[in-house]
Amino acid sequence: MESLLQHLDRFSELLAVSRTAHVRTWDPVTVRRALQWARYLRHIHRRFGRHGPIRTALERRLHNQWRQEGGFGRGPVPGLANFQALGHCDVLLSLRLLENQALGDAARHHLVQQLFPGPGVPDADEETLQESLARLARCGSAVHMLRFNGYRKNLNLQEDSLMKTQADLLLERLQEVGTAEAEGPARFLSSLWERLPQNNFLKVIAVALLQPPLSPRPQEESEPSIHKTPGEGSQALVHWLLGNSEVFAAFCRALPAGLLTLVTSRHPALSPVYLGLLTDWGQRLHYDLQKGIWVGTESQDVPWEELHNRFQSLCQAPPPLKDKVLTALETCKAQDGDFEVPGLSIWTDLLLALRSGAFRKRQVLGLSPGLSSV
Repeated sequence: MESLLQHLDRFSELLAVSRTAHVRTWDPVTVRRALQWARYLRHIHRRFGRHGPIRTALERRLHNQWRQEGGFGRGPVPGLANFQALGHCDVLLSLRLLENQALGDAARHHLVQQLFPGPGVPDADEETLQESLARLARCGSAVHMLRFNGYRKNLNLQEDSLMKTQADLLLERLQEVGTAEAEGPARFLSSLWERLPQNNFLKVIAVALLQPPLSPRPQEESEPSIHKTPGEGSQALVHWLLGNSEVFAAFCRALPAGLLTLVTSRHPALSPVYLGLLTDWGQRLHYDLQKGIWVGTESQDVPWEELHNRFQSLCQAPPPLKDKVLTALETCKAQDGDFEVPGLSIWTDLLLALRSGAFRKRQVLGLSPGLSSV
């Protein structure tokens, strides 16, 4: 076991060197041996994928190395972040060498020959090296794209071309890691949350949750072994948000009210948690007699105007979301004393403000004002 861990450590060092100018000294023999070493570790991945103790030991060693190297490092290509990464370590090595301009011509020519051996050369692998290389390049491009934080002023985020591109890449990557490993999507999203600009990442998640299911690629349609459920990426996002309360709180606080209403309408599992957050935010406010408004005690408390706007947006959603919101407000009002006088209960004041706004809207539209509900 110790010998295997030492092999892993040495290959990690080799992988780090592959991105430096030291590869200038590599010849074709060095490249061939490096690829053989990588394929040996890929064999380890296949052999011990179901062996709990060995897999756990390798995961622990890789996790420690990941933390020491700082994750994604300087470029978009991840390192050996987990046991799953051993399954394509030869692809990762090849990609890094191809991107390194310091690699000599002879060594590069030999590498290309290894990647594209030509017709008639048998390949025992289920997925050829060049196919794996293309797949990993797409993954790297997705992470690189997600790192890009656009500052264009477009209030309609779900229609923004850059956001939609980032969202599609995120969904595609989630499907790929979900196919390889059950816990892959959650681990991948957590790593992105730690390393990407969080405010932009939250916007990309919201837009991704509004995208239609991805269509399979032609090669996936022709391979019956590949089974991907429509909306699989969106399901992974919802599951991850619900499992990370701090992230979901940031998600709800950072995004516009209208966008959150669309997301919670599309994904009903999110609406109870969103309503719970709004309730908690409302309970933090108190009535200022001198100002005649509801105010927070702490600077991070949600102001009355924002709380009202978020509830107002939800009340404009179609049923059943609108009905759930009104029921929640009525329940909070009843628990707070069921007052009808302003200034005693924030839930009373919210309901009065929402009804007043709905009344004025119906007057503008020339509709009957004789309605007591929003």
